[in-house]
Amino acid sequence: MSRIAPSDVARVAGLARLALSDDEIAAMTRDLEQILDHVAALDALDTQGIPPTAHGFELDTPLRPDRAATPLDPELAVANAPARAGTAFLVPKVLEEEG
Repeated sequence: MSRIAPSDVARVAGLARLALSDDEIAAMTRDLEQILDHVAALDALDTQGIPPTAHGFELDTPLRPDRAATPLDPELAVANAPARAGTAFLVPKVLEEEG
């Protein structure tokens, strides 16, 4: 039995504003099923007594000192911007107004 239906993939693609063809939806459904199979295989492993970790070995995380610095000149920051208004970047509108 499939855990993910093509209609679920199509719905999520629509929410993400992705236009997927029927072939792409079928391929994505198969890919997601394979991912879930892999996660199920990992879930079957006995991990009792194994501490959680992000790495298999200790890694040093070098950090620079947090010191205040002179801010970048706003005119310099937008000097190469393709579109600007004063010292602000102009970008295309990506959200539609509601209401």
